[in-house]
Amino acid sequence: MPKKPSHHGDLEKFMRGLKRRNPGQPEFYQAVHELMHDIFPFTHDHPSYAADAILERLTEPDRIIIFRVTWEDDQGKAHANRGWRVQFNNSIGPYKGGLRFHPSVNQSILKFLGFEQTFKNSLTGLPMGGAKGGSNFDPKGKSDREIMRFCQAFMSQLAHYIGEDTDVPAGDIGVGSREISYMFGQWKRLENRFAGVMTGKNLAFGGSLVRKEATGYGAVYFAEEMFTQIGGDIEGKTCVVSGSGNVALYCIEKLLHNQAKVVAASDSSGTVHDPDGITWEKFEFLQDLKENRRGRIREYAEKFGCQFVADANPWSIPCDIAFPCATQNELNGADAAQLVKNGVKAVVEGANMPCDPDAIAHFQENKILYAPGKASNAGGVSVSGLEQSQNSLRLSWSREEVDTRLRGIMHDIHKKCIAHGVEPDGSVNYVRGANIGGFIRVADAMLAQGLV
Repeated sequence: MPKKPSHHGDLEKFMRGLKRRNPGQPEFYQAVHELMHDIFPFTHDHPSYAADAILERLTEPDRIIIFRVTWEDDQGKAHANRGWRVQFNNSIGPYKGGLRFHPSVNQSILKFLGFEQTFKNSLTGLPMGGAKGGSNFDPKGKSDREIMRFCQAFMSQLAHYIGEDTDVPAGDIGVGSREISYMFGQWKRLENRFAGVMTGKNLAFGGSLVRKEATGYGAVYFAEEMFTQIGGDIEGKTCVVSGSGNVALYCIEKLLHNQAKVVAASDSSGTVHDPDGITWEKFEFLQDLKENRRGRIREYAEKFGCQFVADANPWSIPCDIAFPCATQNELNGADAAQLVKNGVKAVVEGANMPCDPDAIAHFQENKILYAPGKASNAGGVSVSGLEQSQNSLRLSWSREEVDTRLRGIMHDIHKKCIAHGVEPDGSVNYVRGANIGGFIRVADAMLAQGLV
């Protein structure tokens, strides 16, 4: 059995300390271990990064704000939810990261998301620190007025801690343009000024073109870069996409633009398998179903006469490229084995940490092209950063200009992954490339700024 490198014991000791300081936070442990698996050997070879407790400081948020959100439903009944903002690291710019409204939200999930956001934002090359926030409030089944009252109550608490040069939240699961608009309106009322304090806003008052499409588009742009690297392309490739929210929808749209064949999509109720492929007509139906009617994906199967499998994910469906675009840890080791058995060539994460450690290990062992979310999911925050720039300049760029900038950012992220992830056999370890590429910029800034 090969001897483990000397830094392995140091990593395990580090993780024991992290778990002792952060009890009961498995998602946070997973995110930290995934990054540190590559950073520990890197700092061993570059000892300047081991100075000044950089690794310990990187895994400790600057602050966590926890607050009560009291709101009233349409029947006049009062409710109390919990809200959070995890401001993780602002070494390279104001805090930047989404707000998530979902019953599963807890401190562990928000810390993992804020930690990942720090390095994802670093990879974009834009001046943005990392943060995440949200609430255990569930928007499903709530009326527009109930959601408005909740958003106003949430922002009444959060407003004390954000600002265009301090912390600029955006949307995430359960927080779309409607919720951002309600929160921004409340912030404006409280502050009595108009500033780019949130991104993902409506186009009528400072939003950016391509923002809602950006994460899905960015994942496909990254997939194109990966296939170009090996002398191929994605045209004609069979693809499966999990989810049917913004990320999944616009991943599907961009795949159709690139003449790929998408045969599956899903939501929390199950998966549709359409062997003939999603056409433009079918995509327009799916887009209306999810964005306007907020329906269930079963309706797609009923409309177009294809298979719907309740309570199932799409990973058993044969494909060339898999795009997990739903939520964290949705794809496990058994799913990965099934994908590999069915001939998958690449897995590109559109969601945050959708593949668990067993799945990642299986893909890497089998030399599958695998793009981690901190690289391939960075399109959304990239255009959020571009929205901040437009707000600061008091102008709006054209769709073509924003999309061109997005494509350029994804190209540059891919270059950083190549710079730090090439293996001796010429293949690319995109996980290591993204981890080290994101780490260097943040660590350099922290070292330059001293013990703060």
